[in-house]
Amino acid sequence: MPSIGFLEGIFIAAVFIYSVVAHEISHGAVANALGDDTAKNLGRLTLNPLKHLDIFGSILLPVFLIIIGSPFVFGYAKPVPYNPLNLRDKKYGPAKVALAGPAANLALAVLFGLVLRFLPASFGVSTLPSLLSFVVQINLLLAIFNLIPIPPLDGHWLLLTFLPDKFAAFKLFIVRYSLIIFVVFLLFVFPFIYNYLIYPLFRVIIR
Repeated sequence: MPSIGFLEGIFIAAVFIYSVVAHEISHGAVANALGDDTAKNLGRLTLNPLKHLDIFGSILLPVFLIIIGSPFVFGYAKPVPYNPLNLRDKKYGPAKVALAGPAANLALAVLFGLVLRFLPASFGVSTLPSLLSFVVQINLLLAIFNLIPIPPLDGHWLLLTFLPDKFAAFKLFIVRYSLIIFVVFLLFVFPFIYNYLIYPLFRVIIR
């Protein structure tokens, strides 16, 4: 991301919070559509950020990354609870619920990317294009980051669902050592994903 000022930092924080909220609501909404109303009964299908935010993951961590000028900003919210036993689709239901969050962020990235792409040239001298670009990048980051197949990220449900049973030992290894794998991935692999996947996708979307 380009260098940002204080007001832009506030804007980015707000965009991040509501992008995370959209992510979590999507999980709960799909679970509800598939037969589990746990999230609905707990009041988690709401745009009220106070129902979703984790103090460290949703506020302190992303603000810290913004302050230190990190090239990417990420964080997390309180996971939306659901009971997979209540889902009508027992086999693929958990994967559908997991995919809902990244899909919501990808949709937001494409939507705001198209707005930015077709913005009248007269807006080029304003700060609006840069603000919209932050919206696109943040949502792309959330979408791709959460698709990584390492617990507790959404992508690990896809791994557990679609990887054949003959890889059961590998699945167990991923779950058992998820924290170590996640830290190593975050430090040594994710910067490459940002530079060679997320940012190029951003350029494609906004052209």
